[in-house]
Amino acid sequence: MDQQARTLNETLAGENPFLVDLLSEAGHELYFPKLGIISQSAEAAGKRINATMGIALEENGQPLHLQTIHKYLGQLQPKEVYPYAPSPGKKELREIWKEMLFKKNPGLAGKEFSEPIVTGALTHGLSTAAEIFLNRGDEIIIPQPYWENYDLMFLSKKGARISTFALFSGRGFNLSGLAESLKGQSKALLLLNFPNNPTGYTPTVEEADQIVKVIQEAADRGKGLVVLVDDAYFGLVYEKGILTESLFSRLADLHERVVAVKLDGPTKEDYVWGFRIGFITYGVGGPGDKKKIYSALEAKTAGAIRADASNMSHLGQSLLYRAYQDPEYWPEKQQKNDVLRSRYETVTQAVQADAYGQAFQPLPYNSGYFMCLRLKTADPEAVRKKLLAQYDTGVISVEPDLLRVAFSATPNKLIPELFENIYQACTKP
Repeated sequence: MDQQARTLNETLAGENPFLVDLLSEAGHELYFPKLGIISQSAEAAGKRINATMGIALEENGQPLHLQTIHKYLGQLQPKEVYPYAPSPGKKELREIWKEMLFKKNPGLAGKEFSEPIVTGALTHGLSTAAEIFLNRGDEIIIPQPYWENYDLMFLSKKGARISTFALFSGRGFNLSGLAESLKGQSKALLLLNFPNNPTGYTPTVEEADQIVKVIQEAADRGKGLVVLVDDAYFGLVYEKGILTESLFSRLADLHERVVAVKLDGPTKEDYVWGFRIGFITYGVGGPGDKKKIYSALEAKTAGAIRADASNMSHLGQSLLYRAYQDPEYWPEKQQKNDVLRSRYETVTQAVQADAYGQAFQPLPYNSGYFMCLRLKTADPEAVRKKLLAQYDTGVISVEPDLLRVAFSATPNKLIPELFENIYQACTKP
């Protein structure tokens, strides 16, 4: 049990001992994180350099957004806004998202997979997948470091066991760690998140092929695997030779013992964080009538959503459907992606200053919103607090020795100063 949950339980027991005894098992485990990303971001609010936020900002500090979405805000008809949306989502949006999956992932050509179901963005999609596939006490395998919200989803709410292996071996993906983690029990869930939060790493094409080989070998040995593919930052790849498709393309029909579950959506892909719209899509290998299989999985997913959130924002779904038919959507999206690519390039140049090597080393990164620095000797939380107090700068500390830097939210002109501030905070009294 997390210490924050334990503290809340002690508070309740101290004030009303009858109340705490009425909590469910999950109720005992739940807490709102005050020591992690959310609280650290709140502390950095208003700082001149704020590299904490998991969103993307324009150079002027306004939220980065697509005009091909924004312009439809005043053009929707009442029937596109006010009624309930279906629990699985608007049919036309689900269909167009599936068409776009083929366009963004050429490796899916000729493969059968389910129709996407609309979720309340990625967090809700992951939680829904856990409802369907994860029992209390089951193992879920996640490369480390990982997004802290996984702890709430899988440990606190589901009572699962998180097993980890190091994400990196040297400067690349830890294939041997993955292979070792897949030994043992007859069933496991594996969660792979690329571009990774917090590191900003996506495997090379060769590494992706080897990841799939390791998963297939485990299935061949008789292990049942649900592979959750967290594609929250899909499409933001900045180097050649890096996997630009989702791993789902390679896993969708891999093996009869493997269920691939793609969690994605427009939240980061289309810069609409507040819409809270995502998708969950299934791919299953082996024999069997795929239409029947996917129809059953879609119905179970819709049932889980009906019992939880009931349905998702009709307004957000309607705006996205309009935008995806707009001929300006793809060109404008590329322009916004180029903004982040430019910042990535500035980061890569700035972080290479010779002096910085005595204070920190960047973990491998090539994509997404973030990158991480491994501090050589300084304590990351102490450095974070010093940056707030003395340098008007916010970053996220990640235990035990990392700082996460969100270049997505940092104007290009401030990036060199950001890293100089971190260096000074690490080395100066």
